[in-house]
Amino acid sequence: MKINESQRIGAANPYSLKSAYRTDANGRKRQTDQVEFSAEALEMLSNGKSQRDQKIEELKKSVQAGTYHVDAGKLAEKLLPFLK
Repeated sequence: MKINESQRIGAANPYSLKSAYRTDANGRKRQTDQVEFSAEALEMLSNGKSQRDQKIEELKKSVQAGTYHVDAGKLAEKLLPFLK
């Protein structure tokens, strides 16, 4: 009994053909999916990055100054699900 027949592997994979080469009934290329972000969404992404970068810089400064404090209770709460 052959489990891995070479002809069947390619026939069973419906994703082997690239979508860029597929055509419709008239011989034209099919349109591929596209994603476009609005200006508001791009602005929200850039604001989120700047706020995150600012928070990271504040944490770096507090670690370098020696004023960074780790709350042991919060740390234990976050680690507990991974230890179960």
